[in-house]
Amino acid sequence: MRSFFKTFLAALLALAVFSLLVFVFFAAWVGGLAAREVPRVESNSVLVLDLAQHYPEQLKKNPLGVLSANQEDVPGLYDVVRLLQKAKSDKDIAGIYIIANANPNGFAANEEIRNALVDFRESGKFVLAHGDIISQRAYAVANASDKIYVSPQGYVEWLGYSVEYAFIKGTLEKLSIEPQIFYAGKFKSATEPFRTDKMTPENQLQTSVWLNDLYNDLLIKTAEARKTDTATLHRLANEARIQTAKDAVEYNIVDGLKYDDEIKDEIKSRLKLDKYEKINFISLDRYKETKNLKGSGNEEIALIYAEGNIIDGKSEQGAIGSETYRSLIRKARLDKSIKAIVFRVNSGGGSALASENIWRELALAKKEKPVVVSFGDVAASGGYYISCAADSIFALPTTITGSIGVFGIIPNMQAFFKNKLGVTFDGVKTGPYANAMTVTKPMNENEKKIIQAQIETIYSQFKQRVAEGRKMNVDNVDSIAQGRVWTGLRAKNIGLIDRFGGLDDAISCAARMAKLKEYRVREFPETMNLFERILGKKDPLNYQEKIKAEIGEDNYKIYNELKRVKEMTNSAQARLPFEFVIR
Repeated sequence: MRSFFKTFLAALLALAVFSLLVFVFFAAWVGGLAAREVPRVESNSVLVLDLAQHYPEQLKKNPLGVLSANQEDVPGLYDVVRLLQKAKSDKDIAGIYIIANANPNGFAANEEIRNALVDFRESGKFVLAHGDIISQRAYAVANASDKIYVSPQGYVEWLGYSVEYAFIKGTLEKLSIEPQIFYAGKFKSATEPFRTDKMTPENQLQTSVWLNDLYNDLLIKTAEARKTDTATLHRLANEARIQTAKDAVEYNIVDGLKYDDEIKDEIKSRLKLDKYEKINFISLDRYKETKNLKGSGNEEIALIYAEGNIIDGKSEQGAIGSETYRSLIRKARLDKSIKAIVFRVNSGGGSALASENIWRELALAKKEKPVVVSFGDVAASGGYYISCAADSIFALPTTITGSIGVFGIIPNMQAFFKNKLGVTFDGVKTGPYANAMTVTKPMNENEKKIIQAQIETIYSQFKQRVAEGRKMNVDNVDSIAQGRVWTGLRAKNIGLIDRFGGLDDAISCAARMAKLKEYRVREFPETMNLFERILGKKDPLNYQEKIKAEIGEDNYKIYNELKRVKEMTNSAQARLPFEFVIR
């Protein structure tokens, strides 16, 4: 009886605490809504674009945003583009101020933002950029400005691009772990970190080609913006001529040296404000609250964001779950008010089976309404698999795509368990292959042949899906597949994509195909309300972002790759080569 009362009182206390927390959140929510100032765009306002902000594919709501005006949501990339388009014709927006320091956004995302800035400048309004330490990736966007300035004691990075892969073959050897590897496609380098200690010639070739494509894009756009030539810019990088802020001015990389107060004075001068008047700066998030970005009309275009690793089952943070996305696509397919589907893909792939299941649902949708795919920074391997059934595929020249290939890893950890942990295994089985996939023993030759045959079958099916979707023969697909990575620039020439363009271009194409003049864009996955985000989300404390902030963006990518080793075990993977860091 005493035990019963202890349990009962503990449960009662937990319920009381939970109820109190809900009440506090609710009260704070209501109070926040009442206190939160309704944003208004004042005359002569200046829109602020901070390139140090990472813009995800979809709007990222801050669950505590209603509690404080300082806890702003993070606009999605498409939101940023649409806001810049709105600002172009907004009489209250006088110009744009770009804070150009770090830039964690990908190359294609930066290209979409830069294209929107170039379009904005056609309005005749000013675009000014300033940074203390301007990274190359920030400069790639900021060079679309009327003027770009750097702090007198600052620095402009201009050294060219490099890429690094991490190889853990030696680590596995020290741990007595044998990575039993199976792959199809001579360029399928995703398994290299486990089987070699450096890049293979095939990987060096493909990496050199796509990296130089990205670098040439920077040179060409900079040469056009700075009215110089690519050879001069290339020489400046090769000879490391830009050592100081003054060098950047001397070699026409930037327009001048200015401190923060001086750039603000220039903005005041352009706005015809006196020394003591305040500049009406407005952030992208606050500006978003004043604009309707969904469109109008009763008919809809479904915009489905697919960002992250492709996994089996339900989605989790930063992942594309096959079960979740089958349901989303099916919902859009069966909804009569939705006249077309735009599938936005930013993924390096993942599970081959999950990719097949998502492909199947998109292929069914294509039979009933237009399906247009838009590629983000990366749409490769499984990311390409889930896309190839579309009516039309849009990408930017700086998109990373292709990597049509398959691999699998089944580690032999017998020696690790025995020599490092002192653990051995024994058991019984009903047949010779009953424990073929175990990690506690090495595979024999017959078992290896079975797994390799399965990998080859999946690869053949992958190529068949691409051949059907792209209207090619399988031999042609095989010649551009083999796991090779391509930039969007080359992907168009070899038939992997149809057109250059961003997400806005893909949506316009879908509208034309569906013969829509007025329409609303309905985004999936649908955003959750406050209590769903706080109480229903698996990561209410946002620990992934905290880890990223603590160890840095580049180290976070390596950390994620170590997590993916587990995901890649015992299942066929259609995944981009091992995570790379471009500097």
